[in-house]
Amino acid sequence: MATQPDNYYDIVIVGAGPVGLMLSTCLSRWGYKIKHIDNRPEPTATGRADGIQPRSLDLLRNMGLKSAIMAHKPARVYEVAFWDPPKTGGGIVRTGTWPSCPDFIDARYPFTTLLHQGLIERVFIADLEKNGTQIQRPWTITGFTSDEKADPEYPVTVQLAHVDDSSKTETVKAKYLFGGEGARSFIRDQLKIGITHKDPISYVWGVMDGVVKTDFPDMKMKCTIHSEHGSIMVIPREDNMVRLYIQIASSTDPDFHPRKTATEEEVQAHAKRILAPYSIEWERVEWYSVYPIGQGISDKYTLDHRVFLGGDACHTHSPKAGQGMNTAFLDALNLAWKIHAVEGGLAERHILETYEPERKDVAETLLAFDNKYAKLFSQRPDAASTAQATASGTHVNPDAKQSAEENEFIKTFKESCEFTSGYGVFYKPNALNYSPAHPAASAPATAENTKLVPGRLFINSTVTRVVDANVVHLEQEIPLNGAFRLFIFAGSVSSAAQQSALKSLAAGLAKPDSFYSRFQRKDIASVSHHERHNPHSKFFTLATVFAAKRTEVEISRDLPELLARYRDNVYADDRWDRRVPDAKAAAHAKMGFDQEKGGVVVVRPDGYVGFVCKLDEGDKTVEALEKYFGAFLKQ
Repeated sequence: MATQPDNYYDIVIVGAGPVGLMLSTCLSRWGYKIKHIDNRPEPTATGRADGIQPRSLDLLRNMGLKSAIMAHKPARVYEVAFWDPPKTGGGIVRTGTWPSCPDFIDARYPFTTLLHQGLIERVFIADLEKNGTQIQRPWTITGFTSDEKADPEYPVTVQLAHVDDSSKTETVKAKYLFGGEGARSFIRDQLKIGITHKDPISYVWGVMDGVVKTDFPDMKMKCTIHSEHGSIMVIPREDNMVRLYIQIASSTDPDFHPRKTATEEEVQAHAKRILAPYSIEWERVEWYSVYPIGQGISDKYTLDHRVFLGGDACHTHSPKAGQGMNTAFLDALNLAWKIHAVEGGLAERHILETYEPERKDVAETLLAFDNKYAKLFSQRPDAASTAQATASGTHVNPDAKQSAEENEFIKTFKESCEFTSGYGVFYKPNALNYSPAHPAASAPATAENTKLVPGRLFINSTVTRVVDANVVHLEQEIPLNGAFRLFIFAGSVSSAAQQSALKSLAAGLAKPDSFYSRFQRKDIASVSHHERHNPHSKFFTLATVFAAKRTEVEISRDLPELLARYRDNVYADDRWDRRVPDAKAAAHAKMGFDQEKGGVVVVRPDGYVGFVCKLDEGDKTVEALEKYFGAFLKQ
């Protein structure tokens, strides 16, 4: 292919907040040429988003970025304390506490990580620079067109200008344009895509990051405080700081104005009233802002699958459940691997049509939860409903006017824990997520009775890596490399039937016209002996798990050559797991596989299960996999 002029790019990304940075980081690592601009002269200096949820921490670890983030010593929230007025007199008392990520969620990191957005942005920027992508600042987008008829390969033309010097301009051509430039998105406005506002009630909040001196006992915990004088949310932060969200006004107030402001001193005075009888003084204030919260969702995320929107350009909501940055990360990840699959020649263009329904559905769920949460949070305590809620695991204070058992706000918080942790996010059936309507449903080897659900995350499990006896987290063993992950749960290592099934699978994959062999690397002859994840293809990584002790597995004896090539991804399922205490092969049991017979799991590049089938002798397993992949791979 002829080399393109310098002003031709694979994608132009506008905005270097969490959504733009995640998209840029993925695509830079996978070798794409990116023009990435931001209208701010520097990354976020203070304030803005700060909460990384448990599932997002898994993702950052899978990208190799977690340790750089944790090096900043962020605060970790394991528990949330609820404070309400007492039965007698004014003030506040602790009503109860509840885990931030309860035990029923099988999380590696059962806490929320709190660190200001600017430090998180810088971790991504350092990774981008390693991969040759610079963010051009302060530049802005001034116009664009998208026309596939005029130029099928680079249909998007984008006009850019320097923010402080309008004589400096650029016109570039691109295959895609991404708008991650926030709630006041220029790209969305130009496309004339509307925003549907979910709830007419809006609130004005003050938010303040600083170091405080206080006798309030739970200042190092996440707290929700309801008093006769209003509501506060307490969020502990790095460097002894704390963030306070303080309600200033509601559109139900008689004198409400959405542009209502308050000085730093007024916000502090408000906080002192709400926290009484406890005292609070500020040693220093790092950042403070007053802002209105309305809830909106973009009517479309794209019109032509060339120009896309993500993050705050698509959905706005309150920041108090710590969902904004986490939702933005997953918007970007969902789009990144699909663009990679299309542009890398693996998948048909129609997989890009799954971005909007998958991610918009999640945003709708988030807004429904946030709407209820923000309303209950902002109500005076007496207005809260007294519906029953389970209080198991909650410490209850008998002096509280309204106990934890009868507080609708706490009930809502508990019910939504799985969703807010990130583990409850799921995608509905489509070409990528198997259902009985999928073409693969006719395959005899399609698995029943498994605990794995297509469209939901792959289940966490701990296994022993055979080559070096390291105890590892299976879901983390294959990094975010843009490839589909095929986990072969091989069952019994000593069974002749299982040996035969593995040989049949390898023989089927090795056929030149199989889904696996058709996308073989062009440079396969020069691939290093130490290439662990992608020795055959950039788009598939294989891993095999035997229901056996590590000492019983001999890779060259027990695996056919094709599977043995992934020798660093061969595991023994021999670690005890408290969630399946009686299982001899805990990973097989957690997935719902028979420990003799096993099964095969296709995990999408973003960690969500796509398809599950049996591991059978003969051609049935490969046939089922062919039917699944046949729904979207290029023929």
